[in-house]
Amino acid sequence: MNNQLILASSSPRRRELLNQVNIQHKVKKQDVDESNVPFYNPRTYVQTLAERKGRSIGFESDQEVILSADTIVSHEGEVLEKPKTREEAFQMLRSLSGQTHQVYTGVMLRSPEQEMFIVDQTSVEFWPLSKEDIELYLDTGDSFDKAGGYGIQTEGAMLVKQISGDYNNVVGLPLSRVVRSLRTFGIYPSIPELK
Repeated sequence: MNNQLILASSSPRRRELLNQVNIQHKVKKQDVDESNVPFYNPRTYVQTLAERKGRSIGFESDQEVILSADTIVSHEGEVLEKPKTREEAFQMLRSLSGQTHQVYTGVMLRSPEQEMFIVDQTSVEFWPLSKEDIELYLDTGDSFDKAGGYGIQTEGAMLVKQISGDYNNVVGLPLSRVVRSLRTFGIYPSIPELK
């Protein structure tokens, strides 16, 4: 029997990334209180969040491998969460205008026999943004379910001047590192059927 990947995430972007490379998976939504996780530095923070999410789900069989992840935007020592209001999103984007910030994703891979952590960082530089640039982007409604108030894979791409690191890490999963690490757990991309 083949091992079964369980994605402990409700993120549609992580599902899309796994589908992109033909990694078969099932989704189990987890419910973790993130408010009481202490912040020492971005790397430790995202690893702790990924671990809590991964441990919140139990195994239903010995063949299951759980993948959990968390992505944050960090700028000048501050974590930029998902904005709750338009004004909050505006302030976030204004603070990132013309600046370089970091996106961190922590990943935990867990089977009944072993565990592995991945923490990846990508630097993202924004163009200088006018008030009109920011308002135009906010009008798309794209800001509100994304850390830092933007999505690089959607309309937020127009804000980004350049990146250094893994693009997919900014979307929500350091995909190539995850695929290589999953081999250790006996999970490989499936070969799509020819049509």
